[in-house]
Amino acid sequence: MIEHLVPRILAKLLIPFILLFGLYVQFHGDFGPGGGFQAGVIFAAGIILYALIYGLDRARSVVTPGLVSFLVALGLLIYAGVGVATLLLGAEFLNYNALDSHDPVHGQHLGILIIEFGVGVTVAAVMITIFYQFAGRLKITRELECDETDDADEEEMTGSPR
Repeated sequence: MIEHLVPRILAKLLIPFILLFGLYVQFHGDFGPGGGFQAGVIFAAGIILYALIYGLDRARSVVTPGLVSFLVALGLLIYAGVGVATLLLGAEFLNYNALDSHDPVHGQHLGILIIEFGVGVTVAAVMITIFYQFAGRLKITRELECDETDDADEEEMTGSPR
């Protein structure tokens, strides 16, 4: 991988702020623009920037594909878990009023906060998974092209196909 000093320094400065902004959008979503989907995309963008600057292998060692797969499932379980909890509390699926029997408004706030967190986790993990898959395919394609070039060079030198 080519070492470029300026993008690496800028990435080291920007990535923490990108991730922090993703968390801000996540937890400020019930009061203004934002929420789980937007926060998940912003958070994933920070991880993808890391992979673009430092390389796919290094990114996969920091945020492993196993962890990403776990987070996809965890976000879905959080979302479905809130729905099941409301059913067990005697209300309709995802009726947040049931989450706090003394103050339904607090139940609404709590339910939306948990649901949006589950959405954010799932969206971030899915975006990272999609990036890993596409970037991994590009790496395999480049390796195959290098192998074909090596084979062609060998044929030219020996005069016979492999």
